Amino acid sequence: MVTRMVDLRSDTVTKPTESMRAAIANAEVDDDVLCSDPTALRLETEMARIMGKEAALFVPSGTMGNLISVLVHCEVRGSEVILGDNCHIHIYENGGISTLGGVHPRPVKNNEDGSMDVDLIEAAIRDPRLEICYPTTRLICLENSHANSGGRCLSVEYTDRVGELAKKHGLKLHIDGARIFNASVALGVPVHRLVQAADSVSVCLSKGLGAPVGTVIVGSRAFIARAKILRKTLGGGMRQVGILCAAGLVALQENVAKLEGDHKRAKLLAEGLNKIKGLKVDVASVETNIVYFDILEGSNITGPKLCKIVGEHGILLMPESLSRIRLVIHHQISGSDVQHTLSCIQQAVTGGPTENGDV
Repeated sequence: MVTRMVDLRSDTVTKPTESMRAAIANAEVDDDVLCSDPTALRLETEMARIMGKEAALFVPSGTMGNLISVLVHCEVRGSEVILGDNCHIHIYENGGISTLGGVHPRPVKNNEDGSMDVDLIEAAIRDPRLEICYPTTRLICLENSHANSGGRCLSVEYTDRVGELAKKHGLKLHIDGARIFNASVALGVPVHRLVQAADSVSVCLSKGLGAPVGTVIVGSRAFIARAKILRKTLGGGMRQVGILCAAGLVALQENVAKLEGDHKRAKLLAEGLNKIKGLKVDVASVETNIVYFDILEGSNITGPKLCKIVGEHGILLMPESLSRIRLVIHHQISGSDVQHTLSCIQQAVTGGPTENGDV
């Protein structure tokens, strides 16, 4: 019988805190499609201020936030966006920019740290003199922190260089900042400075910040005015949305300060996993709250089998392949949970003794 659950599949699995539930219950609401919901307006105003942008808009999900942002910048069908070949928009968002927006992706290889070489980005920009053959490049997208690179962070210097390149060629820059606060905390750079070069940013409330629902996109007033129309077009206009935005406000007020602790526990988890025979972790690459580990060749266990075994003891992991597993720390994972997880994984992989004898 499972008596303890440790859910490390993602930082999207958090449950609303008591203060979030109270805020939801007491939220002042009105019709947000009519721009009248006071709690939504408070959240949007606060996020715009924190991010150093003119305006903001609450949307139901990160996928919708990125889609709206791309479509605003690429209003003409057949436009092209330069983005990483391993980024979230390109891999995990159902090809929405193409399916719904007629926007052509121009992938550039992501480096191990989530960046793209600036010279390769520039080389991918289409020559406008050949527009009779080529789509027109209109946008560059970055992701910070970069999930598929293990939560690695793009530096402010790198982001500024890409921003300068975009301006040089008359392009816009969008940052998928689903975990931008994680990057800000890890780098020790204020979040508004980290995204200063961007024309738009999407910020997820329901990942590291721990709110139950929603993303906020930020940009210029003109950008947000167009985004609001597209949100309605895509079915994202909601009425008394303040009940969701109230939890987002609590997340901003209470949970940003918890991210540093999440990163420390992720590092402890990575170091512990790397000590288990048959497993390998690039500990130095663990910069935020995401940890990947590899099962070495010759081990008598696969990723799915390991996940099944520890799952029977209440530990939920995310298998990426037969030999690779992802774990994500969030504010509802304690130091004790980390030690319990390490103990159970060691028992499953090596059959060795556990520290607490509970497997």
